[in-house]
Amino acid sequence: MKKQIGVIFGSRSCEREVAIISAIQLMRHADTEQYDVIPVYIDEHGSWYTGEKLKEIDTFRPFKGETAGIVRVFPDLSSGSGALLRLEKGKGLFSREKLEIVARIDVYIVVMHGLNGEDGTLQGLLELANVPYTSTGVPGSAIGMDKIIMKQFFRGAGLPVLPGVAVTRREFESNAEDVTEKIRNELGFPVFVKPANLGSSIGVSRADDEDGLKDSLSLAFEYDRRVLVEKGLNQPIELNCSVLGYDDEVSASSIEMPLNSTEFLTFGEKYLASGGSKGMASLHRVLPAPIDDELKTEIQNMSKDIFRMMDGKGVVRIDYMFDRDSEKLYITEINTIPGSLAFYLWEYDGIRYRELIDRMIRYAEKAHEDRNHANYAYTSDILKSASTGAKGSKGAKGSKGGVKL
Repeated sequence: MKKQIGVIFGSRSCEREVAIISAIQLMRHADTEQYDVIPVYIDEHGSWYTGEKLKEIDTFRPFKGETAGIVRVFPDLSSGSGALLRLEKGKGLFSREKLEIVARIDVYIVVMHGLNGEDGTLQGLLELANVPYTSTGVPGSAIGMDKIIMKQFFRGAGLPVLPGVAVTRREFESNAEDVTEKIRNELGFPVFVKPANLGSSIGVSRADDEDGLKDSLSLAFEYDRRVLVEKGLNQPIELNCSVLGYDDEVSASSIEMPLNSTEFLTFGEKYLASGGSKGMASLHRVLPAPIDDELKTEIQNMSKDIFRMMDGKGVVRIDYMFDRDSEKLYITEINTIPGSLAFYLWEYDGIRYRELIDRMIRYAEKAHEDRNHANYAYTSDILKSASTGAKGSKGAKGSKGGVKL
């Protein structure tokens, strides 16, 4: 019997369109002899849909939920159900709505970029529903989404990160002069300004002086209430490495060097090449990156260490900057669900996208098995001995055998 694989994508995120491209790429490569591939799209309002039409890019130009062949659904959160449900309207005057099971998902492949999907929120929902899913879990996803917390995590782990300053919208609106002066004194110029919870270079810009910094901060605060400002480097080399695995089975990919005309890749450079139809796979790059073996080994080992620290699962991509002047390596960020699932890096290493999908599903099932192996049925006498009076457990303070909660 084929496994029912739900490819879940979209959501209330500025990166929704990037996720659509990544998901359609994946659905085209999945082995249909092993799997029934069921698309599950969450639109910008948070409504869930399924249907074969969601496998076609034209369905999203623009998306209309009432299109024939698309069904609005919602997940059954009962543990282990995996059901996608719909309410069917009755036909008679006094008839009631009927609940119908549209599909039952065995494993979810999570193809989300950005908030409300890559940030641990969807992972938490799937944990609650007790359904296997392919991405890194709740804590790793949450850390990996928030650039400010991510930097603090890496710094606390003793890993090399660029100097940075975190700013809130309220701080900037209250006293822009103090904020820009602090950044100038601590970091100098140039700097790069980034919304804390966005990817795909949305809202990211470079500032070379205080006036430019104010403009960059104003732009970033349109997308997030918290912003990270990082010290700029003099023509650094960008290097990316993917990691695949779960638990003790972890491997690092070859390293790519994206080619760009500036010091960072814009949204257009990342996704609009080839009409945007190929996502990150269309990006111009040198693969493998022309770096010496020592730096390659350092990046691959560090990438695997980060993956383990964050209890990664499935496929991630970790981005680095190499400073030519100091010959130092810095971690830029981790993408817990990278654009195009970084399949092009693994294809270079001899793992076809179809096989990559198989491995992601296997790791999802193994993690699910490990999670359910934990003991959730621990019982004690606490309910027998605890007071249920108006004073609660405090009322049992003086009695023998009482429990103070």
